[in-house]
Amino acid sequence: MNPTDFRVRRATIEDLPALTALWQSMHLGTAGLDRRLTEFQVATDVAGKLVGAIGFQIVGKQGLIHSEGFTDFGVADVVRPLLLERLQAVATNHGTVRVWTKEVAPFWKQIDLVPPDAEALAKLPPAWGDLPGDWLTLKLREDVEEVLSLDKEFELFKHSAEQQSQAALKQAKFLKTLATVTAVILAVIVLVGVIYMMRNNFALPSR
Repeated sequence: MNPTDFRVRRATIEDLPALTALWQSMHLGTAGLDRRLTEFQVATDVAGKLVGAIGFQIVGKQGLIHSEGFTDFGVADVVRPLLLERLQAVATNHGTVRVWTKEVAPFWKQIDLVPPDAEALAKLPPAWGDLPGDWLTLKLREDVEEVLSLDKEFELFKHSAEQQSQAALKQAKFLKTLATVTAVILAVIVLVGVIYMMRNNFALPSR
């Protein structure tokens, strides 16, 4: 079986009857999926017959791979990489930084999707929080805005630290100057006192 025997594209309204039949055969339900037709990518054979489909929902910069189905799982190993290539293009076009799935086929782990750690789970959109199953995820790229935000926070911290350092230096200089002036004043007072005492001593009448 050759990958060139299949075509992958975005689903259209004409695909809805075939998709509905596919979703029913996969026990996915159609109550919500039929209203999310534009999320789906479909694979067709040379005769134009639908052989597989997969959904990709985007929330913010997160992408959810969902509702995978095939009319014949004998073609799944050939068609999945084609669907994945299509999903990657969609993710790139929308600036998606991370993808998630609860699909259970071994294929998804083979392409480096892994169970998320606590840091990754914190980025999971709340709308997906109640979906059943175990999550797999893959970071596609750095979130530029997040990186820029961290850089900005660092610059603000650096600027604040510099201001605090300058303030501390100014205070230290002031205290040093104050101490010097105080020492000079004390020295002058002592000197005046000594001169005064010496003059008084010399002025005492002799007996």
